[in-house]
Amino acid sequence: MSDQAAIQAVLNDSYQAWEAGDADGMVADYTEDATAVMPGSLRTGRDMIRDNMAQAFEGPLKGSSTWNKQLSFRLVGRDAAIVISESGILFPGETEVPDARKVHATWLFEKRDGRWLIAAYHNSPAQPLE
Repeated sequence: MSDQAAIQAVLNDSYQAWEAGDADGMVADYTEDATAVMPGSLRTGRDMIRDNMAQAFEGPLKGSSTWNKQLSFRLVGRDAAIVISESGILFPGETEVPDARKVHATWLFEKRDGRWLIAAYHNSPAQPLE
């Protein structure tokens, strides 16, 4: 399997775990020291990311899924990769993410012991704030 295909499989597994409301599955391919930065939020470490997602899946994100469109992929050396995507949360009953809720996301992958893992995630609004 190519590096790009292996990384896409990691992303797909994460998206499927989100749809299942499975916080453990969502962070299964995160490094132990992973970080997630979102507007107003910094989560440091896989355990913190997992705990925050578990709470969200029981509350405001219950029954949600994600919409994702990969915009770019590039390897950085042999053991790192950056994926840029446009993404958004689909809440129950929605078939499209409103433009105002779309984000641009940066995924940083690291290859450890031959396995691609998510080392960092960051997102910001795709639309300018008004």
